[in-house]
Amino acid sequence: MQTSIATLLLGAAACAALISPAVTAKEPATDGRLILAQAYKPPMRGAPSTRVGGGSRSAGFTLRVNVLAPSETGYTLQDKPTIYWFASDAIDSPVELTVTSTESLRAASKPLLEITLKPPLAKGVHALRLADHGVTLTPGIEYQWFVAVVRNPAQRSNDVLAGGTIKRVAADAAVQSRLQQTSQAQWPTVYAEAGIWYDAIDQLSKQISADRNNRQLREQRAALLEQVGLRDAAAFDRGAGT
Repeated sequence: MQTSIATLLLGAAACAALISPAVTAKEPATDGRLILAQAYKPPMRGAPSTRVGGGSRSAGFTLRVNVLAPSETGYTLQDKPTIYWFASDAIDSPVELTVTSTESLRAASKPLLEITLKPPLAKGVHALRLADHGVTLTPGIEYQWFVAVVRNPAQRSNDVLAGGTIKRVAADAAVQSRLQQTSQAQWPTVYAEAGIWYDAIDQLSKQISADRNNRQLREQRAALLEQVGLRDAAAFDRGAGT
């Protein structure tokens, strides 16, 4: 599978991502509260696109799969972060999850992680906790991760494939200070404004898991996703529970 993934990534790098303008506020929620959206500030604005978006349309089959990642390489402060992906519909095929370093991919060596999830898998946002699989990211190394829906094991060209890149970086003093001075509920904003994409999404997703009926949290994540062109996942958040 690595050869086909590498080919897809080379093609994706030549394409510009659809990135929406940063949004600082949304319309008032139904309960009257103003919903503030995190303004994601990419650490490397204008960097080549590394995200692969998957979709398939055929007779009786329509599925879109996206990794919740920015167009360019996203940052994390965590050694074992949780990464997220989205399926537009329920999945009745096996799903392969792979994590590899860019060096390993070029050398065609074994990935850091390669697991298969058995169907059925629900529509919506899914989490992959690297800590559950003993995967540790080395600071400064770029990693690529992929989600592949295997529709036909004998014809892997029919896979619905999505992928993105992630890099572990060190927190500077300003970010550490802001995290210490704000409540955990505000950490997604701190991370997003510092360009730490994966930690912003993770914090919001954890808050949503703890309070699934909170429409404000869903709107916040949707607004963040829209800023990097992930409109299908954003639309799911806005429609969840309606």
